[in-house]
Amino acid sequence: MKNTLGGFYPVICTRDVAASRDFYTRHLGFAVTFEADWYVSLHRPDAPHYELALLDPDHPTVPEGYRTPVRGGLLLNFEVADVDAEHRRLVGGAGLTELLAPRTEEFGQRHFIVAAPDGVLIDVITVVPAEGEYVGQYTEGHLPQG
Repeated sequence: MKNTLGGFYPVICTRDVAASRDFYTRHLGFAVTFEADWYVSLHRPDAPHYELALLDPDHPTVPEGYRTPVRGGLLLNFEVADVDAEHRRLVGGAGLTELLAPRTEEFGQRHFIVAAPDGVLIDVITVVPAEGEYVGQYTEGHLPQG
């Protein structure tokens, strides 16, 4: 891109825009900035540059042949200060289904995974120091310190 980037955010095609909106606002701290029955734009009030949108795949703005809801293969990473506290809140407190139990990875993450109602995987992460062979795989200035 030659122009200055003014924004970047994923748009998730989902058959149930309202259920997805409720999930991201209730559990992940997003707030609605625009809402129609076919499209919802969300942002984090504490960090407005973090945005997410939800779109009914049957809307005419989606080109023919691409009107398919997300069905896996999309994973959203949410980095937090205390992954274990978020696990207690989301799985223990809110009852979300755990797909991957909390674990620490040598590549520099402690994380767990739950699923959103739209089929998107939510990977909640706390950065930890990388170990072993992974230390040398980070480019200069990007080695996770935790």
